[in-house]
Amino acid sequence: MKLDIATLAFPPVATLPLEIVERKGLGHPDTICDALAENLSLALSRFYLERFGAILHHNVDKGLLCGGAARPAFGGGEMTEPIEIYLAGRATASFEGVTIPVGEIAVEESRRWLREHLRHLDAERQVRIHPRIRPTSPDLAALFLRQRQAGALLANDTSFGVGFAPLDALESAVLAVERCLNSHEVKAAHAEIGEDIKVMGTRSGPDIELTVACALVGRHVPDLAAYQAKKARIRELALAAARAQAAGRIDVAVNTADGDSADSVYLTVTGLSAEAGDDGQVGRGNRVNGLITPYRPMSLEAAAGKNPVTHVGKLYNLIANRIARAVAAEVAGVQEAYCYLVSRIGRPVADPQLMDVKVRLADPHALAALQPRIAEVAQDRLSGIGVLWRELLEGPQQVW
Repeated sequence: MKLDIATLAFPPVATLPLEIVERKGLGHPDTICDALAENLSLALSRFYLERFGAILHHNVDKGLLCGGAARPAFGGGEMTEPIEIYLAGRATASFEGVTIPVGEIAVEESRRWLREHLRHLDAERQVRIHPRIRPTSPDLAALFLRQRQAGALLANDTSFGVGFAPLDALESAVLAVERCLNSHEVKAAHAEIGEDIKVMGTRSGPDIELTVACALVGRHVPDLAAYQAKKARIRELALAAARAQAAGRIDVAVNTADGDSADSVYLTVTGLSAEAGDDGQVGRGNRVNGLITPYRPMSLEAAAGKNPVTHVGKLYNLIANRIARAVAAEVAGVQEAYCYLVSRIGRPVADPQLMDVKVRLADPHALAALQPRIAEVAQDRLSGIGVLWRELLEGPQQVW
């Protein structure tokens, strides 16, 4: 492995004149697709482990959500067409004479996730799930198992992963706002707040503006006046969450497309935009740190649904973030860290062809003295890649 450690050659993003950060929340159609793909990968991994003692080959990282149709109304409303969800990929469907019920697992585990996380959606009546998962080729499945048994886990792709740490004020604020509004405590106190929440944050100089799209559930909103009052409360909650993460002027706007009439507000039956035409796809949403950060390095890999043993599209993005966080937290004098990992197909996953660690130092002249410690911390985190699958199965290790 080639390891390069250097100083960051550009100013901190937080000091730039402008910055943009986005998070697609728990009930966003893209996030639902990511969550179901990852949930299926974990379910298959557990099934394989329990039945055969090893995780077998699979990649179920393709998915599409086709929105339904609904008639929302104050005090109620109804869905008139179900949401359609298609799950696709490859998975070991037969091993040692045993047929694995991949399709049944996909449907059952998806419905379970939907029931547990989307409170106002009837996962049986209002959703149709279509598993389109084809068998892994026998040769690829056998090769995967031989590698697993021999401990020689080889990268199944030539790809890269990136990570950075720590989050800056805008990134922390955007993440905190969505997590606050989708928290169990807020949902218990405000049943009208749906799970489909998207937060777009911009910073101009020191000033932060957050645009929050938040689906409200009609059965908990009796009329337009109540809607406006509840929307104002959502703004207060978002503002408080943001102010806990960032200083300076912060402005929050909620459901900015709303009009002045009852038929022009963001009212839903299920708390989801997916109920009435908004669609989703795996990989179009948050990166593994939970954010979309165009002013930072990002990979376009869809980490969700990829197998947790050899698929570097998942592993390298997770490990790169861990390396960046560890270097920033554990090496005295490092203020900020970025990590880039590049794999080569057929090479051990624990031995990338390149690791590039870039740091911002309190003393720019201290790099030579700190390089050995930075390398030690980075290699220590990289060495855990072979058992990362255990943490993913034990959870929670969110990849979206």
